[in-house]
Amino acid sequence: MNLSWMAWTNGTAIFFICIFVALIIMTIWAIKWPQAPRLGILRIETTPGDRLFLSLLGSAFICLAWLAIFGAPIFGGMIVCFFYALAVFRWV
Repeated sequence: MNLSWMAWTNGTAIFFICIFVALIIMTIWAIKWPQAPRLGILRIETTPGDRLFLSLLGSAFICLAWLAIFGAPIFGGMIVCFFYALAVFRWV
């Protein structure tokens, strides 16, 4: 792939493609099987889309903290992000 027009790497492209695919899947899920908002540990009503947003936002901060503390590569940080997202979808 020639992604030099924006100084992207293949990893960056894969990252944004995964987010785009997640948004498409969440949209299809919401259309086919609408879900009522629920109260979680934050005591606010959240939908699956809200929880996806919170997990993506939190994962960005986890990865930045991982880079600041341990440096590259961030594979360990991605593992932490995975478990963080599971927790958000389960309890928030």
